[in-house]
Amino acid sequence: MLLFNARVILPDRIDPTLAVLVRGDRIEAIAPLRSFDGLDVERIDLGGAYLSPGFVEVHTHGAMGYDFMDGSIEAFDAIRREFARHGTTSMTPTSTVAEPDYIHRFLRECSAAVGREIDGSRVMGAHLYGPWFRPEAKGCHPGQGLRDATEEQVKPYLEYAADIRSVTVAPELDGAESATRTWLDAGVSVNIGHSWASFAQVERAIGWGATHVDHLFCAMSDRALMKWTQPFPMRGGVLEATLHFDELTTEVIADGTHLDDSLLRLAWKIKGPERLTLVSDTSGGMGMPDGLYHFGPKEYGVLVRKRGDSGLTPDASGLASGVVGLDRGLQVMARATGAPLHDIIRAMTLTPARMMGRSDAIGSIEVGKYADLIVLDESLNVVRTIVGGRTVFSV
Repeated sequence: MLLFNARVILPDRIDPTLAVLVRGDRIEAIAPLRSFDGLDVERIDLGGAYLSPGFVEVHTHGAMGYDFMDGSIEAFDAIRREFARHGTTSMTPTSTVAEPDYIHRFLRECSAAVGREIDGSRVMGAHLYGPWFRPEAKGCHPGQGLRDATEEQVKPYLEYAADIRSVTVAPELDGAESATRTWLDAGVSVNIGHSWASFAQVERAIGWGATHVDHLFCAMSDRALMKWTQPFPMRGGVLEATLHFDELTTEVIADGTHLDDSLLRLAWKIKGPERLTLVSDTSGGMGMPDGLYHFGPKEYGVLVRKRGDSGLTPDASGLASGVVGLDRGLQVMARATGAPLHDIIRAMTLTPARMMGRSDAIGSIEVGKYADLIVLDESLNVVRTIVGGRTVFSV
């Protein structure tokens, strides 16, 4: 098919003169429309809408009443379909803290989902998120299953390393250095998250090879928290280290609930589109009516309340997760920062693709890459999603 009459969003600009030729599951050519005169192919006039690479999601737990920790084909496929409706074409399903049997169940299903065709987002591999969190920083995650990052706790999961894209380790835990180096040797990138580490401990983790920090401003130490254990001189924590070190990429939940616009502007100013991405961090409430939905394994009975566009604790006293897709994140980030649209899109596509080591295949509109594309209207709503050259959602 030939997609034309669109404002094509490239990593460095928006070009209204280009058409995009898709053959099979790949982008075959990008050129002015006249270059395709006489070509016998289905032509799709996009009516001046934006044509963007599909969003790449590196941190999400569920949707449609399901959690990836359910560990079933039904759950994975329902979540993937819902994410495609909101413009996500590639994702790394994200686990929660849990006992080993539930994590193994999640990893087995995630491996099975890699490469499985469906009318939804493609699975690029797993984000192993927990059990290596600091207990005081676990947030809404189940308390069962928290572990130190010892060799005994890490080794059983290495058999899945080929299908794991990233692992989160709180660097202050016992065994964190060994765990980080072990995962890196297995070809898996290491994140810092759910941590009360000091600035100095984060710096050491960078030396071990950690490269990314999960959901900036959330479930992490900062100057105020560090003061509890050492009144003076005051020290920085994970927050300050993330903003300081150019070696670290990070992410924000730009759903309009988790972070005030001022914090989004701060993150954007310091990290920019090359070192910042947007994540949804959704739970099962995404795509569902207001109510209570399980988070993590059903067997644990941990609940998150969806109320409007917010994911809250059951008593609605605090934040617990996201419940809206990355299309909302795009709209919120554009309003909050006023940044050029192509830069925000790059932060949601090519930057996370690079983080997961797949920028060769996804993340931008380039010849030879997967034809993972979305069409956005003037208000930045998703009106069509194409995954591997197949339309999987259209209004």
